[in-house]
Amino acid sequence: MFYDPRMIQKPPYFRLSLFYLVYFAALGSFVPYWSIYLKTLQFNAIEIGQLMGLFMLSKLLAPLLWGWVTDHSGKRLKWIRWAAFLSIVSLAPVFVDHNLYTMAIIMLLFSFFWNASLPQFEALTLNYLGHQVHQYSWIRLWGSIGFIAMVVVLPLLFDDKGIEILPAVVLALFMLIWVTTGLIRDQGSHPHPDTRQGMSSVMKHPMVIALFIACILQTASHGAYYTFFSIYLEDMGHTRRFVGWMWALGVIAEVILFIFMYRLFRHFRAYQLFAVSLLLTAIRWFILAILSDKLALLVFSQLLHATSYGLFHASAIHLIHEWFPGRLQGRGQALYAGLSFGLGGALGSLLSGYLWQFSSAATTFLIMAGIALTGWLVARFMIRRNSLWCV
Repeated sequence: MFYDPRMIQKPPYFRLSLFYLVYFAALGSFVPYWSIYLKTLQFNAIEIGQLMGLFMLSKLLAPLLWGWVTDHSGKRLKWIRWAAFLSIVSLAPVFVDHNLYTMAIIMLLFSFFWNASLPQFEALTLNYLGHQVHQYSWIRLWGSIGFIAMVVVLPLLFDDKGIEILPAVVLALFMLIWVTTGLIRDQGSHPHPDTRQGMSSVMKHPMVIALFIACILQTASHGAYYTFFSIYLEDMGHTRRFVGWMWALGVIAEVILFIFMYRLFRHFRAYQLFAVSLLLTAIRWFILAILSDKLALLVFSQLLHATSYGLFHASAIHLIHEWFPGRLQGRGQALYAGLSFGLGGALGSLLSGYLWQFSSAATTFLIMAGIALTGWLVARFMIRRNSLWCV
């Protein structure tokens, strides 16, 4: 059958954006405050690092399994809905028991299903957009808005009800994620000239290998930030409301970048933007390590979140979409989520837990800066050697 552009549905921007809004609202509830919640349950730094590492590790396992299933079944939205529903079921026992092993099992299970849905939804969104992939950032920015809303509002709620209500908030948002998946219809993959290309041949390409290595290093460097940044600010004497506003500031900068992202992609190649994001990430962690006592520089480091996450993620998504065409899209997005946010995130969380316990915050963030810088070197030199991309 020949490809007929009329067969492609117009992207349901509102419904796609609503999923991102609620999904990242849940993330905005979890990432900044779950480590503080664990601290109130008397877990130490190593245990917090291990538990958060399990959350990151699930990003390796779940997307790969879900990506394989969805690519072979062709029913992407069905599996997204199941993942959303099972995340609700898996989190519910958190209200019953808080010992280390029980918490580890709960976190591994609910994060396994939670993290399974996003890479497949990314593939679904990109399939809807087709050749208008540059509009992805306009849909994705609503996720950042949801994140901002929660990191700002929750401290006010904690002041009144206590941080003990955090699991209930996350559970309620999981329910909303499941509801939003019912508002969207499935969309098949767009035809692509390389759809017959095998997964193994793509994975052997030096460009793809270098891309994934850089992604792993970049996300690993965020380990201390996602696990201990809130605790770090509280230990410096800042209030929980200030902590929320610092998280919000970083994501506000990310939203502003998403608004203008399409212009960047018109003037620069995704490879170039990807490499720049890693270099600026190293600068960000260096500031947190050495100069965080200066408020202006602390604020500046949070503004760099626009590049260390926003620019990095958007450029990586473009590259994955390009290199994993057609029926490989689900597995491509799953590999990106699994290897970077999963493997890289887990290693970064575990490493930061031990560094935080046995050294200092400054040392921890300096090592994170070194990891990000290594990722930039991979992007700058290893891939340039293959004459494919450079800054």
